[in-house]
Amino acid sequence: MKIDTAMALRHLYASETGPLSSAVRDNVASFSAALSTASAGASRSNAQGAKQTDFTSMTRKEMQEWSNDQIRSGKMSLDDGRPFMAMAMKIPVSGGTGGALQASSDGERFDFTQQARAGIEGALSRNDDVTRKMLESAMKIMQRYQGEPIGVDTRA
Repeated sequence: MKIDTAMALRHLYASETGPLSSAVRDNVASFSAALSTASAGASRSNAQGAKQTDFTSMTRKEMQEWSNDQIRSGKMSLDDGRPFMAMAMKIPVSGGTGGALQASSDGERFDFTQQARAGIEGALSRNDDVTRKMLESAMKIMQRYQGEPIGVDTRA
């Protein structure tokens, strides 16, 4: 929305001062130009520099950080975060006694939406309604947050 500040000021002060002086008009025009330039610059920097949530190409560490941020900020409950924490785990094939490996040491990218879909299919084949519902909820959450800026507090 574009606001014509010169017109607004003219209407605001019309009864008090008469027509706007050229100095006031120049200041208003210069302020409008500066505001437009600043707004355009902010839009470009947000479009270019802001990292966006992409569940189709994310590392385990990014998934872990995203889910922790959502839980900490209160946007997601611990129960809703369970499938995200499980997807972020890396469990060695050998089983072993070490348990899950640290996600921070793994740079491999995954399509977590595909993993959730595969998990839903598996749950359906096993008649596992609890897992199916949990993964369907995770899919809805991923769809809601796909493409959202990461690490930006939108509450002002």
